[in-house]
Amino acid sequence: MMLSFGDAALPRGGGRSAMRVWLAAALLALGFGAGAQELRGHGGPIRALAVVPEGLVSAGFDQAVILWDAEHGQARWVMRWHGGAVNALVALPRGGFASAGEDGRIALWPPGGAAEPGRVLEGHKAPVAALATGPDGMLGSAGWDGTVRLWSADGTTRVLKGHQGPVNGIAWTGTRWASAGYDGAVRAWDGQGGQVLAEFGLPQHALVALPDGALAAGGADGVVRLIGADGTLRELAAGSRPVVALSTGGGRLAAASLGGSVTLWSLGEGRLLATLEGPGLPVWSVAFAADGRTLWTGGQDRVVRRWDAASGAPLGPLAPAAEEALPAGADAEGARVFGACRACHALSADSGPMAGPSLHGIFGRRMGSLPGYPYSPRLARGDITWTPETVADLFTRGPDVVTPGTTMPVQRLGDPAAMAALIRFLEVATADRPAR
Repeated sequence: MMLSFGDAALPRGGGRSAMRVWLAAALLALGFGAGAQELRGHGGPIRALAVVPEGLVSAGFDQAVILWDAEHGQARWVMRWHGGAVNALVALPRGGFASAGEDGRIALWPPGGAAEPGRVLEGHKAPVAALATGPDGMLGSAGWDGTVRLWSADGTTRVLKGHQGPVNGIAWTGTRWASAGYDGAVRAWDGQGGQVLAEFGLPQHALVALPDGALAAGGADGVVRLIGADGTLRELAAGSRPVVALSTGGGRLAAASLGGSVTLWSLGEGRLLATLEGPGLPVWSVAFAADGRTLWTGGQDRVVRRWDAASGAPLGPLAPAAEEALPAGADAEGARVFGACRACHALSADSGPMAGPSLHGIFGRRMGSLPGYPYSPRLARGDITWTPETVADLFTRGPDVVTPGTTMPVQRLGDPAAMAALIRFLEVATADRPAR
């Protein structure tokens, strides 16, 4: 479960005066050196990865896109251009890469990075969750506005509708486009429209094309489903937590989950090869290197890590995740329930930018009123004051019922004991505390 008390406003045209570009030297001062296997520099969880000829690109909830010299562990460029969390990256076939996220815009960047994108694609009315490349320079995007959009090199755009709710994944199979959504459906698209390839009855969070026209979809139940070109179906039990990222390379499939596990599978046999031993935090992104022998991961702890894709062993030391001390009097069970929420929300007043607003001082605060946070129009109306009762109501009935029209993800917490523990934790953890 991930709680979300806010969502980003959608920009309406114009440039971004706050856009900044830093040279790699600014990050090298943090201690990156030749041969480093852990790339550190993001100020929030890492949501997306893409391998490009120049190295590796990462992006995250801190709104930053970083281009790395992966061989030497050095950052070449850091770009802060998007107006919200950056959810998706993809290498472009003619060089450069594309990024997209909460602001609904897709930025096309030239090779090596730049101060501004070479081109901006606009049309989605909600966050963009995934990107993929297709034939003839075409780019596909999946949006939480319920649409799939195909962007041609000549500037024309095709809008595909059929999903009932947010679209989370998109892929080009070699012969047609496919998409996966919160409605549990995997759809294929051709010149005649869309057809349902499979329906699983629960949200699908990731989609990737496999050899021979097959697809892999990652579900909310922790199962990866392999859909053959002939419609056959195989299931890989990747864990008990939602699978949120998939990547293929070297005949292998990597599946990352909110539970912190990354599993490696043999595509031919559907056999589990390894489970990566990491810090046990949500892993949001995975990407195989071009040779298929190296795997990159990024997640909640803000670190990009490199792994041996054959053995699942880390290449370089793994820094253990720092244990955050509980505030005095905080409910331990409530802290556990809140664990997944840390991907989007901080508890302190001085935290850096994340996908959702800080929860510091949440009780007694009017909805949509935190200064400097770009709320959606629905939450900006501010017609709810957050109290233990209203927070509990929000996640008992669900944001889609309590605040209809918001782009806040739909989730519910149905266990009254867990809800009570969460409220007890928030009452202590979000309150002002004396300085030590």
